[in-house]
Amino acid sequence: MTERLLLASIHDVGPKFEREVDVLAARLERLLGGPRFAMLVVPDHWGEAPLSASPAYARRLRDWADAGVEMFVHGWCHRDAAPAGFAARHMTAGEGEFAALDRAEALKRMTRARAVVEDATGRPAAGFIAPAWLYSDGTRAALADAGFALAEDHFRVWNPDNGAALTRGPVITWASRSRWRRLSSRFVAGAARTALGGQRVIRVAVHPGDTREPSILNSIDATIGRFARSHRPGRYAELAGHGNDLATSLATPPSLATPRSQ
Repeated sequence: MTERLLLASIHDVGPKFEREVDVLAARLERLLGGPRFAMLVVPDHWGEAPLSASPAYARRLRDWADAGVEMFVHGWCHRDAAPAGFAARHMTAGEGEFAALDRAEALKRMTRARAVVEDATGRPAAGFIAPAWLYSDGTRAALADAGFALAEDHFRVWNPDNGAALTRGPVITWASRSRWRRLSSRFVAGAARTALGGQRVIRVAVHPGDTREPSILNSIDATIGRFARSHRPGRYAELAGHGNDLATSLATPPSLATPRSQ
């Protein structure tokens, strides 16, 4: 793959943030010209919203997956009950679930989460992305055991089987938990619109909390709008060389309304 790609994703997808995900999905469809993005699914966010107990939402995920949205496993519950290290405690509000797990526990949670996500979507998961992009050594080792095709952290996408980097470069994302985080993330996104223009693969990630801040939504619009003019909205699977058939079928996708519960 030599052309420039824009990879967009919605994090923390699940019944807990149903309304917020609807808003983000509709926005990305408009900006990208269709369902050309990924969803990162949490099977039981904070232990409060089990996907397995929400068949209506599972049907919605299947509708999105059928339309071409890539579905990633995004941890099990997203929350780290005992945050380890500065990043987990202060940068993610204790949501770095896989930041300190040993190999056996990480594999157990990955396997359990994958089963729930694949049962809901009716197709193999596209890969695994740890909450807050934080991985312990045990988690990285467990990825190869779990057999995921792709994994992502803040600075690269790689093949867990052999460790090969498929693309490098920072994810453009936003933070909404405090005023200074909102200001700094908007500043960084603005700088990235200029600094990263020559990068072959651009990754942009949005979160449910972004929907509560009009200034962040405006920044998302400006950032994705800028890169959509120079990079083709694509799929993570293309990085591994096995997504081109579906990418071609999505070149002129039908209009997709946000799926609704049956």
